[in-house]
Amino acid sequence: MNYKNITVAGSGVLGSQIAYQTAFHGFQVSVYDINDEALELAKERIKKLKPRYQEDLKATQEEVDAAYDRLSFYSDLAEAVKDADLVIEAVPERVEIKVDFYKKLAAVAPDKTVFVTNSSTLLPSQFAEATGRPEKFLALHFANEIWKNTTAEVMKHPGTDMQYFDQIIEFAKAIGMVALPLYKEQPGYILNSLLVPFLEAAQMLLVKEVSDPETIDKTWMIATGAPLGPFAIIDVVGMRTAYNITLAKAEATGNEEFMKLAELLKREYIDKGKLGRETGEGFYKYPNPSFAQPGFLKG
Repeated sequence: MNYKNITVAGSGVLGSQIAYQTAFHGFQVSVYDINDEALELAKERIKKLKPRYQEDLKATQEEVDAAYDRLSFYSDLAEAVKDADLVIEAVPERVEIKVDFYKKLAAVAPDKTVFVTNSSTLLPSQFAEATGRPEKFLALHFANEIWKNTTAEVMKHPGTDMQYFDQIIEFAKAIGMVALPLYKEQPGYILNSLLVPFLEAAQMLLVKEVSDPETIDKTWMIATGAPLGPFAIIDVVGMRTAYNITLAKAEATGNEEFMKLAELLKREYIDKGKLGRETGEGFYKYPNPSFAQPGFLKG
């Protein structure tokens, strides 16, 4: 692995974190998004990571500033990838958006460039043909709050050349992650194979009007000792990601309850700007959510 220049395509919550984590560990990082407005939001999002690194990793002011200085921002895809050794794709979790992106990327990326997808629930084989380089394409999946939750799931598809699989494992370690190899495709990898059904079960209790988010979270937290319940976790992941996953499942299965859930998430949360922690409100209000109050678990 001799990567030096990394491009992160998609500057949402996780894309911004991936870019900053990579820059923090010494790589030059180009951040690509579809327009300058999205990039301005990304810059603000990334600047807010600096104090988190200082608090959680005891990083110095010099270190967090130097990491930010290793970032550059582009709305021109060809310019963003012209020197890229690796492109990490973190665009929205919709098949048609990703396929369209990979076709455009394949047309402008250098021959040397390896592509990885950070897709949470979709399989790399769904996009391998669109990449134009299936042997240099695989998945590299991160968890939210990447600097603390250091899982890096590396998953090949049947056409991935093992040398690139090994390189991505090495790269993951180089940016401070714990590399977790998956040798066969699995929807949701390891983490989301466990997490998504858990979050879906909680949301189904809500859409069926069995109970409310606070009570469901409280039940889970008291019974298991977990620091967060499922709806607090969704606020961290972000409402748009939860919506995209739910809508894709509704469209794939025709399940009316998943469609009702997707409509609920859009109507009551996304359309009202309640996107989770990043906007200060989702299922809870931040920075002082009710589940963090001393009496929350007392009844």
